[in-house]
Formats: sequence, structure tokens, C-alpha cells
Amino acid sequence: MKWISADFPNLSSKIKKRICAGTSTRLDGVSKAPFNGLNVATHVGDDLSSVMANRALLREELNFPSEPYWLNQTHTNTVVELPYEYRPYLEADASYTFLTKTLCAVMTADCLPLLLVDNTGTQVAAIHAGWRGLANGIIAKTLAKFTAQAQDLHVYMGPAIGQSAFEVGQDVFDYFQQLNPIFSRCFESKKIPQKYSANIYEIAKIQLELLGVKFISGGEHCTFEQNDQFYSYRRDGQTGRMVSIIWID
Repeated sequence: MKWISADFPNLSSKIKKRICAGTSTRLDGVSKAPFNGLNVATHVGDDLSSVMANRALLREELNFPSEPYWLNQTHTNTVVELPYEYRPYLEADASYTFLTKTLCAVMTADCLPLLLVDNTGTQVAAIHAGWRGLANGIIAKTLAKFTAQAQDLHVYMGPAIGQSAFEVGQDVFDYFQQLNPIFSRCFESKKIPQKYSANIYEIAKIQLELLGVKFISGGEHCTFEQNDQFYSYRRDGQTGRMVSIIWID
């Protein structure tokens, strides 16, 4: 099973040993077409027993200390602290914790997963950042939950859709322009009128930098183009989900 480990290059080696983080791919797993592989989402129409088998495979292969907290993600800017009393349909798009062996998790298939840890390795968070979440301040709301200052945070950008494949309309371009003209550099006009190619990695990076975050890594994948490794909703429509997870060991 392939697991993409999150890289926090500026985090001290001592703290790195305490932090476990990364993103799954679609490789291996037992799900059948059109979910071929390691789908971990129960809400996409896949056979439930296959999803549970895939989640069990992840637990066993990566030696999870507990079950991840699976969120019902709906492109909100809601952030929850873990642990929470179990509710199968808790609506949120980010989670954070100060506790060890408590797994923050977000599922994606084109949206941007962000994994965060502070300098001391005492708090971690996971964010599901689609363009709506980014537009509505999901990053700022999550950073506000940290006791550490923004300049002491480390952020890994997991696999998301690349700019060449991410087409958005005039409304999205206008919204980010109204937030801050600096976001204009994240959009390229297409030959089709009022259509743009959006760079979701750059949007998130600008937001993080404006908030004071200095240590940002990742952002080198494209879920749309790398169809052998990743699920992509834009490419396939009905498809599975990867999961990005972070915890303090």
C-alpha cells in the first residue's frame, strides 16, 4: 500500500519523531469499479463492506493507535476539537487536537488537504480546503484554534487538483479578487469567456502567508492528471476518496 508521508522540512528532528502524518492513494484496497482501489469514503456509493475493509487495511498497515475521526465534510468553515462525542454525521471541514494518539482526518478527491503542526509538536490539525472553504476562511478559523503563533506553525499541502485541470467561473475569480487583489495571480484566463484556471495550492499558500505562516511544504501533485494514484471528482464524477491524517504519537 502506498502512503505519501507529509514532509515538514523545517520541523526539528526531535518533534518529527512525535508526529505521524500523510495521505493515502487509491492504490491497493478492495473496492470495485468505479471506486477501484483504496476508497475510504462511505458517502460515495461504494459497497460499505469494501470501505470498512479499506479502512481496516489502513489501520493495520500504518499501525493507527485509534480510529480516525471521520467528518461529514460539506465545504463549510466549521472547525471542531477532538475528541468529540461520536456522532456519525458531525458536519465540519477541519479538526484539531492537543491529545496524543488522536487522529485528525479529512477526505479529498481534488480539494486540498492541509496538515498542520506547531513547533513543539503539542497540537495538530487537518483541513479540507475546497475553494468554498478557502473563500470562507477555513484556514484562518483553524489557525485561530492554535495556542502557538502562526510563525511557529508548519503546514503540509497534500495532493489536490492542479491548475491546468481546475476550471472555475467568473464568480469564483471575482470573489477572491474582492477578498484581496493579490489572488489575481492564482488565476489564468481561458479561451472560453469568463472561465479561469485556478491554482488552489497558490490560493492556500497566499492565505497562509498573509496569516503569518512561514513553513509551508508539499503541493507537488495533481489528483486529476495522476489518475493511477489518486481519485478525482472532476475527472471521474462518481469516485472514491483519499484520506489525509495527522496525529501526535
